[in-house]
This record gives sequence, structure tokens and C-alpha cells, in this order.
Amino acid sequence: MKVAFIGGGKMAEAILHGILSGKLAAPNDISVGEPLAERREYLINEFDVIADADNLKTAQQADLVVFAVKPQDLGSVMGQLKGHLDSQQAALSIVAGAKMETLTKGLGHQSVVRVMPNTPAQIGEGMTLWTCSDGVDDSRREMTQSVLGTIGQEIYVSDEKYMDMATALSASGPAYVFLFIEALIDAGVYVGMPRDMARTLALQTVFGSTKLVMDTGMHPAELKDMVVSPGGTTAEALKVLEDRGVPAAIVNAVDAAYRKSVQLGQG
Repeated sequence: MKVAFIGGGKMAEAILHGILSGKLAAPNDISVGEPLAERREYLINEFDVIADADNLKTAQQADLVVFAVKPQDLGSVMGQLKGHLDSQQAALSIVAGAKMETLTKGLGHQSVVRVMPNTPAQIGEGMTLWTCSDGVDDSRREMTQSVLGTIGQEIYVSDEKYMDMATALSASGPAYVFLFIEALIDAGVYVGMPRDMARTLALQTVFGSTKLVMDTGMHPAELKDMVVSPGGTTAEALKVLEDRGVPAAIVNAVDAAYRKSVQLGQG
């Protein structure tokens, strides 16, 4: 498998690392188009891959061409490569809000894959939703699935409408979780706990609670009720969270992110 990355940022690095760790490709089969010389040097030294400032040169002969640039840079990058991808190549985009129609028209190419990963992909624990055009053949679909499987869990959807939803829930989701963890640590400090102790307790509590939901398959509400004693400390804390509208705020936040993703996709 030959893979080209257009953009060599953190998410590209996460996928690149996954490909190499999963032994899906050798370093000399991976090329990265990256405008920053310092970043190119880092990728070459760290992973022994090929890095170049020329995106057109980078994309040549790759089975998968991964677009990992900022949304505002996508138009110019697609302009550089428009008409230069052959029918055997699949263009895979992790650019937030970039719809399939935008990709096919912008590249003049019918074999496109839209991917929405999240930052835990950096440690192989990501959650990725993806879809693709009818022009992507079975071998390229299998390649895509294999690549995404190296950075965590992946789910294929045939309907593109779920991509904006995934952007709001799983792609933006780590930020919501980090905010909660930060607040939990600060709360521990507020009541008198040393910060390093509060951090350890908060992190393990979030990790263990997540694993409990996953391993038992029980509904979160059931597990929550198992912690609550009548008139106890947990009931008191949950009342404050409910009174302050925390559950509703989470729903509203995800809805706002979803609407923003749709808006970005409309240009």
C-alpha cells in the first residue's frame, strides 16, 4: 500500500503512525506534502518517511491520498491536484465540514472518502466515522478500513448526513470530556485536595466509568442509579448538576456544534 498525505499536522501524524505500527506500509511507501520545512524535517527524522513541499509530486502513485489540511486551505490544495489523480487513486479527506460533493468537484475526481476521526487517534484509541462515493472500489474501501482500524474504532456509514453529527459528537467530543475532567480536578482542589491527587482520582474515575459502561453494556442511567443512595452525597451533587442545567447544556452544545458543521459544509 502506498499512502500520500497532503498536510503533515498532528492528525496526519496519528494516521501515519498507525499505518506504520500496523505494518500496512513501509516508511518508503509513505509520502507527506508539507509546506513547513521544520515539520518536514521532523517527520523524516521521526518516521523515516518521504516529505516534500510539492503536493503534486507527493500524490503521485499513491493508492490513498489523504487530505489533512485546515478547512481554509482545502480549496487551494484541491486546485493544485485537480485533474491529476488517476482513477485508481482514492482521495481520503479528514477536513472538517468538507462534503463529498465539494471533494469530487474540487478535485475533478470520483473516488473520494470522507473521514471524521478524533484526537484520541493519536494513541490508537480514536473513534472514526467514514463514508465514500460509489467511485471507490472494494480494494480501496478495504484499504481505508484497514488504515482507520489502526487508530481506534471505525464505523462506515452509507448516508453522509451522519458525518456532521459525528463531527459534533465524537470529533468535538474529546474537548467536552477534557473540560469535565478539568472541572473535576479543580473541584478536588477547591475542597482541599492536592492537585496531583485530584488529577489521579479524576482521570481514573472517568476511565473506569467509561470502561464499566463498555464492558457491562448497561445503560449509563442504570449505572448512575447504582451509585446514588437516598439522601446521600451523590444525590446532592446530581441535584446541583440538574438544577444548573448541565445535561441540557451538553445536548445544546452538541446541537450547536452540529449546526456549525452543517454551516461550514455549505461554504
